[in-house]
Amino acid sequence: MPLFWIEAVLASGNAVVLVLTILRKEWIESVFNIQPDAGSGALEWTIVTVTVVLTAVFLALSRREWQRYSLQSS
Repeated sequence: MPLFWIEAVLASGNAVVLVLTILRKEWIESVFNIQPDAGSGALEWTIVTVTVVLTAVFLALSRREWQRYSLQSS
């Protein structure tokens, strides 16, 4: 069951980064005081894409772990 919680926390963390990036695209520049993509927005779209994929993966893994645990305890 601890694996479920790890995966659920990772999914939640990725979802937070996803929402943050969608709502405030300049957060990377603000936090790190750099412009890695020279203001083009390419890095932000890469982050959105990666976090969508990672959130989906961690949600699927945590769901599978939850189901596996539920079957064992029945």
